[in-house]
Amino acid sequence: MRLATPLVLLALLAAAAGCGSSGDGITSSDEATFSGPVPIQAQWEHTADCRRPPGASRWGCSVGDYRCQGVVSDRGWSISCSRPGRSVHFTVRP
Repeated sequence: MRLATPLVLLALLAAAAGCGSSGDGITSSDEATFSGPVPIQAQWEHTADCRRPPGASRWGCSVGDYRCQGVVSDRGWSISCSRPGRSVHFTVRP
C-alpha cells in the first residue's frame, strides 16, 4: 500500500507532463486564421496594452480572446498567450 501511493502520483505526474499544451504553435487547417503563433504575435506586437511597462519583468495583456503574459528572459521577452483549450508561445526581441 505504501508503494502504491507514490506510484499512482508518479503515473499522474507523467501523464500530465506528457500532455503538453494544446497550442504548440501548429495551426490546423480547420481553425480560424487567428490560431497559430504568427497571427497572435503580430497582434500582440501591435496592441498598445501589450507593451512592456518601464522596468517591469512581467506584464500581461489581452489579444483577442487570448490572455497573454510577458516575461523578461535572457533571449528577449518570452510571451505566453492562452485561452480555454489553446495556447501559443513565442519570443520577441526587445
